Amino acid sequence: MTEAKQDRSRATRQRLLEAAIRCLATQGFQTSTVGVIAAEAGISRGAVQHHFRTREDLILGALEHMFAERVALLDALPDRDGPDRIHAVVADMVEAIGGELFRAALQVWNAAAADPDLRAAVLPLERHFAREVHARAVRLLGVDDSDPDTRALVQATLDMARGLALADVLTDDSRRRARVVRAWSSQLAVAWSG
Repeated sequence: MTEAKQDRSRATRQRLLEAAIRCLATQGFQTSTVGVIAAEAGISRGAVQHHFRTREDLILGALEHMFAERVALLDALPDRDGPDRIHAVVADMVEAIGGELFRAALQVWNAAAADPDLRAAVLPLERHFAREVHARAVRLLGVDDSDPDTRALVQATLDMARGLALADVLTDDSRRRARVVRAWSSQLAVAWSG
């Protein structure tokens, strides 16, 4: 395969993954068929099958892509310093974890909860993603998570971020989210000030 053809193939695959994410986030799992995703990407169903043999392959590819994008968002967060550092880091993480990528992943998780085969395929991806996000949170927060209490606080922070992202799915929850983030980050600052 020539380099130009490989570039076109990669670009088509990228368009497909991005279209799948948009469809999942806005139309849901059931509606996000191969045909709907192909139309959103502006390509033929045959081109989809060149890249992804089945709908499940496409959805799992989109989930992997979502996870990689979300990890990249965390990697792109600035290192913070100063007296309000922990609050800024927690607020950054909450924003990075929510949004369209979260809404799309939520659709897949919901479908996987009712489909044992899909769940078996999603769980290893989710475990890998959870480890990656935890490692980034530890780095951003500047803590040593070899201490079980610190590790639990980091995990609680990530669980809170997912919960706040879930609360934001149906309505704009930004005002309450800001208050919760401020209260939680204040608690973390006290816990880690020694």
